[in-house]
Amino acid sequence: VLEAFDPVFLKPTFKNRVAFLLGMKISYTPKRIVFEKELNALDHLTLDFAAVLERLKIKYVVVSGYVSILFGRSRSSEDVDLIMEKVPPERFQELWGALSEHFVCINVGDSNDAYKGYLSTGLAVRFSKPGVFVPNIELKFPKIPPEFEALRERKEVLVNKKRLFVSPLELQIAFKLYLGSEKDIEDAKHLYRLFKGKLDRRLLDDHNQKLNITHVFRRYLE
Repeated sequence: VLEAFDPVFLKPTFKNRVAFLLGMKISYTPKRIVFEKELNALDHLTLDFAAVLERLKIKYVVVSGYVSILFGRSRSSEDVDLIMEKVPPERFQELWGALSEHFVCINVGDSNDAYKGYLSTGLAVRFSKPGVFVPNIELKFPKIPPEFEALRERKEVLVNKKRLFVSPLELQIAFKLYLGSEKDIEDAKHLYRLFKGKLDRRLLDDHNQKLNITHVFRRYLE
């Protein structure tokens, strides 16, 4: 069980920066993370969207900045990046219909164009709640090795007893360091410091080596 503190923003130059969850106890196992929190707008959006994929038994994984926000990092984000398995057109048509009950696609008008003109060509389609363009879900098929690995090795999270699958934290931390912006590095710092004692260090080192960012890891996280 991990205990943490309220997310606060401290300047990146302050070497002891802490951005944890107030009074929160996180149960962490290699297969699952379980915790409760006060849900924000991004949480509600993501959990509602994921519930549709769960109902249709479509495999997915949440990646990028929202993962750190889910675990208490205090920063804004206009979207949630979600990768889903590549399904045939008829399955996507079924998903489109199910999503249309509670969401609208804000960058394409019909399921056929969404599938052939966007997802199948590596582009993302965006969904939001009706009348609300921000925040939104950025949905896409995997197209690079880390995305395929995130989907294959996804980690189950139970937040307020609702299920969500996120990228393995070791991969998430390494890839954020690889992206290299100040925001990405702070995301990596937050996750590493929160779960430092629970991470598979050998796996994390392997990801760092594959992405050629071992020196970046040492600079910012050690």
